[in-house]
Amino acid sequence: MLLRASAIRRAAFSTVVAKSETGLYGFDVLRTAKGFRRFVDEAIQRSDELVAYIAQLPPSAEIVNAMDEISNTVCSVIDSAELCRNTHPDREFVEEGDKASMRIYEHLQYLNSNTTLYNAILKAESEGVLLSEEARKAAANLCADFEKWGIHLPKDKLERVNQLNLAIAQLGRKFNENVMNKPGFVDIYPASRIPRNMHHNFKPVSRFKPWGVEEASNAMHTTRQKGLRIVTDSGTVSSALRWVPDEEVRRQVYITGNSEPRENIAVLDELIDARDELGKTMGCKSYAEFAIRPNMAASVDVVMSFLRDLSDIVRHKADEEFNTIQEFKRRICNQKSADLEPWDEDYFIGMMKSSANSVDLSVVASYFPLAQCIKGLNVLVESLFGATFHQIPMGDGESWHPDVIKLSLHHPDEGDLGFMYLDLYSRKGKYPGCAHFAIRGGRRLSDMNYQLPIIALVCNFSSSKGLTPRLNHWDVETLFHEFGHALHSLLSRTDYQHFSGTRVALDVAETPSNLFEFYAWDYRVLKTFALDETTGDPIPEKLVKALNASRNMFPATELQRQIFYSMMDLTLFGEQASKPMDTISAVADLKRKHTSWNYVEGTHWHTRFSHLINYGAGYYSYLYARCFATTVWQEVCQDDPLSRSTGSALRDKFLRFGGAKDPSALLKDLAGDSVIRNSGGGIIPDISSLCKEIGL
Repeated sequence: MLLRASAIRRAAFSTVVAKSETGLYGFDVLRTAKGFRRFVDEAIQRSDELVAYIAQLPPSAEIVNAMDEISNTVCSVIDSAELCRNTHPDREFVEEGDKASMRIYEHLQYLNSNTTLYNAILKAESEGVLLSEEARKAAANLCADFEKWGIHLPKDKLERVNQLNLAIAQLGRKFNENVMNKPGFVDIYPASRIPRNMHHNFKPVSRFKPWGVEEASNAMHTTRQKGLRIVTDSGTVSSALRWVPDEEVRRQVYITGNSEPRENIAVLDELIDARDELGKTMGCKSYAEFAIRPNMAASVDVVMSFLRDLSDIVRHKADEEFNTIQEFKRRICNQKSADLEPWDEDYFIGMMKSSANSVDLSVVASYFPLAQCIKGLNVLVESLFGATFHQIPMGDGESWHPDVIKLSLHHPDEGDLGFMYLDLYSRKGKYPGCAHFAIRGGRRLSDMNYQLPIIALVCNFSSSKGLTPRLNHWDVETLFHEFGHALHSLLSRTDYQHFSGTRVALDVAETPSNLFEFYAWDYRVLKTFALDETTGDPIPEKLVKALNASRNMFPATELQRQIFYSMMDLTLFGEQASKPMDTISAVADLKRKHTSWNYVEGTHWHTRFSHLINYGAGYYSYLYARCFATTVWQEVCQDDPLSRSTGSALRDKFLRFGGAKDPSALLKDLAGDSVIRNSGGGIIPDISSLCKEIGL
């Protein structure tokens, strides 16, 4: 593990030498797991002092500054605890982080229902004492945040809102814990049904099997049969469905993987009820209406209209793609009437892509050693923004695992712009996906001083001891996606941490991450860092063209899937015709209506779809962002993706503002007025660039 980290250091970065003793993430208070208790205590004490300070202030911009400091103090604890409980290998740290998260969340509820703060910000806003545009927007946002927590409601309703918010947070935790801890499994006999090169991914198991039917009653006449246990977490399911030729094995893996954890059926029912009551208590028809109202879309009807139109547009091409895959299966299996099943999708699409484009995945991976991919991130920031990453040593106690490295993003004229931890390898008990975690937001401290942002980029790339880790190309795309979020955080320069980086309207938040996915597919970008390990030759343009041709083979099928996910999310948290909602039937109906694929009876895949927790009634934002990002790529980046002028446009017109400006105005300034359209009192993306990209 240590060798891997040092290899990355040598390959990609210059290193600045310094060493100190500190605590986790550089917070002195977190030198031990129990330090989280003091971290919370100090945050509560400091925020209480600031509440008292605000109470005696006259209406002024200082009220906004002090409230942003409260937010900064509380968010430091919330964000650190969240990162810790998702990534720390020490169980004590995880448990203390978890307790700290719940304690500070309860204090946050107290702050969000504090009338002293609410009245102070209302008065500052109404008396016209806020001179800067950002201060006025901050005040308006703070008022909206207070009201989102029900501060304007009668006392009994306010208390109920607090109870519901706490219950929703706890149910979300339970849902995600079940996904992580109860993935289910399938035992496959004999082991030879699984390709030998996959055996190392699964646990060996065995059973006693009778020699033959006539000996079945004789317990002595048995033989030990070797098998493999496939734990049906999402990553393993995806791998098995892609690579296992045995259709019955794929069927079992699909059904089990999409039927666990069963406990989440009840958890989701409770969550839907709690969110529905919250939305109605807040004067909305549904939780979805409550959640979408502050976003660019502004209403459920606007989003639903956008999704239905997109679904109708894509349906014909998606059906054509389905029929093409079905005919391929029938030809390969020599069965003229074979039906195409959901567990066939990844397997036959993968086979068709490989055969059509002669893409050898092992050859592709040879151009993407992890160290080179990280070097690619350096190429991006240097070419676009004139900045470079430097590895900096961490203080004793700062890191949570030997694999973690810390980078500073440095500009020759501006100095350090921010700091990023990289935690890239999978390990037991770690957050199973890839994500960008904030640790500290940026904010203006004075004319001369700026609080630099700190983030962590967390991935789960597989590695083998002693071998140079290589990434599949979809892992490269994932890395670039998360790096888009990281750049949003590192390059924003807002006066208030309330607007720092990704703290933006939800339906624009995924735009930078979707945009930087395009960089992972562009030969002009890839040739700068994707080098053969032995010869140093750049990846051949012919191979990149084959990768892109493979990517573009079934675009309507993938788009249709994202529309279905978005529809499902809005339906589950939309108006409730009956209680409890039969979520399994509702999701099955949506799949039949909005995709070309069958629903498999008894499955309930949505009970492991964690975006229902994090993006409740907001998953549509991925489609919004994809449309925005496609337009930005085509209008701003495509001609010269690595030029300084492209980088200046991205940074100066969009990334630097975080959430401090109206997102629709930022998008139009960056990509032109046509990037968005007004619809039914809200905003929807223009879809023409997306349609062009996927050949509609």
